[in-house]
Amino acid sequence: MLGEVYNKAIGDKKGIRRMAHAIVPMDDALATVAVDISGRSYAVLDIEFNKPKVGDLSTENVEHFFESFANSARININAKVEGENDHHKIEALFKSFARALTDASIIEHDSIPSTKGIL
Repeated sequence: MLGEVYNKAIGDKKGIRRMAHAIVPMDDALATVAVDISGRSYAVLDIEFNKPKVGDLSTENVEHFFESFANSARININAKVEGENDHHKIEALFKSFARALTDASIIEHDSIPSTKGIL
């Protein structure tokens, strides 16, 4: 649902930057996320956790979030995280995703960033 709301908010994507990436360190962890607001859903995730839970969060739901967001927002997400502490890895992932998505959503011109003219 969150992805659907994002897709609706971004509209016809006229003027957006479309693609962006972010690299975020968090103590021992390093997350890299790249996004393409392409109209095509795909998620490539290189995410592994040491424990099944961090607090009340099942770590399997982190991967599920990114896959579901990519599908419902109709965007491409490529994410990778390294480190030892699962909490730090999750925090770095979400911060990196937020920065990449924000940067890709910036309106910087007045056309649709596609050779086809639609996204």
